[in-house]
Amino acid sequence: MTDHSLQSGAAAVVVHGVGDLRVETRGLPQARGDEAIIEVAYGGICGSDLHYWLHGAAGESVLREPMVLGHEVVGTVVHGAADGSGPGAGTRVAVHPASPADGPARYPLERPNLSPGCTYLGSAARYPHTQGAFSRFAVLPSRMLRTLPSGLSLRTAALAEPASVAWHAVARAGDVRGKRILVVGSGPIGCLIVAVLKRAGAAEIIAVDVHEGPLATARALGATSTLFASDAEAIAQVEADVVLESSGSHRGLASAMQGAMRGARIVMVGLLPSGDQPVPISLAISRELELVGSFRFNDEMTDVLNALADGSLHVDPVVTHEYSIGQALEAFETARDSGRSGKVLLNFADTAAGSRPAG
Repeated sequence: MTDHSLQSGAAAVVVHGVGDLRVETRGLPQARGDEAIIEVAYGGICGSDLHYWLHGAAGESVLREPMVLGHEVVGTVVHGAADGSGPGAGTRVAVHPASPADGPARYPLERPNLSPGCTYLGSAARYPHTQGAFSRFAVLPSRMLRTLPSGLSLRTAALAEPASVAWHAVARAGDVRGKRILVVGSGPIGCLIVAVLKRAGAAEIIAVDVHEGPLATARALGATSTLFASDAEAIAQVEADVVLESSGSHRGLASAMQGAMRGARIVMVGLLPSGDQPVPISLAISRELELVGSFRFNDEMTDVLNALADGSLHVDPVVTHEYSIGQALEAFETARDSGRSGKVLLNFADTAAGSRPAG
């Protein structure tokens, strides 16, 4: 790739406001000494990307200016960092999208995901916003880049970031080997949690969702049984040792509490809306339930990439659709329909119109 073609800018997926998503050409910023230029191959559409498009905000992060979306990206280094840090040109990489930073609030230093000044690619938490990487080319700090193990395809590696979220959540659950686990919410993160649980040796994995499609994916990834979210009686009878809540709804959290055995741990992965939530919190007291939060991840991506490469972490069924960058709006429309889609990938190297079936 020539410097001239880089200087001409790159196609990027930009959200301008509620319902206003555009594919437009944006110039690349000048790379600093510790930044590399990446040719992006794939990007996975995340729930936060959908929220910015549908609502103009993700939680309390409100869109105030046009922003390039995307933080689940993989690609190839075109120009390595001038200071020699990070991988060199031609290296295939996954991207760790966080930039931990201190702030006024205290936090455990060994858990940088909790640093109060942390920024994330494609986030409106701060202004000016942190631009994302849904772009044909992206300028990124070399410290964000993780070299792919030999034999791992870029397409499979595109799931490394959400799989790291799942890996971190399962770690927060403690030792799951031989235990009965309930997973509430079988979207892409919930299904990846199922895959990580299977690798970790869980004896029973019961997945819950409102749609059959996600439940079928959960079974393909290792769920031993599945339940519909409407079957409250069956959920209550599970009496799980550990529950992972990944629906991000108060109803899902209520189901998690009702499906947990006394003394169980509930890991809350799905991000609930800000403000008060109507959940039966008295159950946490009378059953001595442990409610544990799980937020993003730290250095788990290296372990995830190795597990993807050696085949011990099977994730391919999570990807249900793949679109070219020119069909970004159609891709987002598909991703918003959780009944018929799992993880939707954008293929930044594909300029053809339309979508291709996953697989």
